[in-house]
Amino acid sequence: MAQGCIEDISLARRRRHLSQASLAERMGASFSTVRRMEKGDLRVPIHFFARARHVFGEVQALENLLDTARDDIGLIRMDERLPKRVRSKPGTSGAL
Repeated sequence: MAQGCIEDISLARRRRHLSQASLAERMGASFSTVRRMEKGDLRVPIHFFARARHVFGEVQALENLLDTARDDIGLIRMDERLPKRVRSKPGTSGAL
């Protein structure tokens, strides 16, 4: 996960005056999972981050997670694979 996301979880929890144990209970997770999330452990399944956002009332933050129109890296990689030229096959006009 990105460092900003990790800091967001910890900051959001503390702003709401929630202990790690309380957040874990509301998320249906273990205390150690919350601690690992806040420490940046990359082995924590992503669904726990979604659950934390839900607990914080920030479900809208998940809406853009897979927004393909805003996936800059995916769009760049797709553009890199575009052919340099597009030629018509013999017998076709090339018009749509």
